[in-house]
Amino acid sequence: MYRILLILTISLIGHSCRSQEPLKSTVMPEAPSTALPYDTIPAYADAYSAGAVCARLVDGLGFRYRWATEGLRQADLDYKIDSTNRTSMETLSHIQGLSETLLNSVMKEPNIRPRPEVEALSWEDMRAATLHNFLKASTILSTSTEEDLASYEVVFKRGDRENRFPFWHQLNGPIADALWHVGQVVSFRRASGNPIDSRVNVFMGRVRER
Repeated sequence: MYRILLILTISLIGHSCRSQEPLKSTVMPEAPSTALPYDTIPAYADAYSAGAVCARLVDGLGFRYRWATEGLRQADLDYKIDSTNRTSMETLSHIQGLSETLLNSVMKEPNIRPRPEVEALSWEDMRAATLHNFLKASTILSTSTEEDLASYEVVFKRGDRENRFPFWHQLNGPIADALWHVGQVVSFRRASGNPIDSRVNVFMGRVRER
């Protein structure tokens, strides 16, 4: 009888511990890297549409960014080619700004210039914020109609002045620019002695098993 009670007690304790584990992944920056989005690229949409294609483009960007930034060391973040170039950290900060411009567009919010000063983020929080911006934008785009896309203007507001551009500029502007800079980060980390995991397959959108 004693052995049965002991086994039941251990089982209940183990179940209780397991039921609490997901709570840890909802807190940043203590959340493990695996809790971030885009460890794999999302499944295909059921059908081709303008919104679904745009969402897939952002998902591809999110996947590339996720693995381009996985395991970066301080030495990698500080790396720059020469004194006239940005460091990797400065490049990553720029990508975060591009992700905000994209998200603001699909949420129909203006981009205030100069950008309001906010408390500086740690690298872990900046990375998480950038990935979640991509995911939020993709989620909205995935169900957007052509009329919706036409309403997702890129708006820059400086004081009383506003400059408005159609969503087309989002494609050849911030999204393409972010892809460009993610490639730079991959090159920089190789130069600083910490290349991207060779198992990352950007064509398939997943990481190969060891």
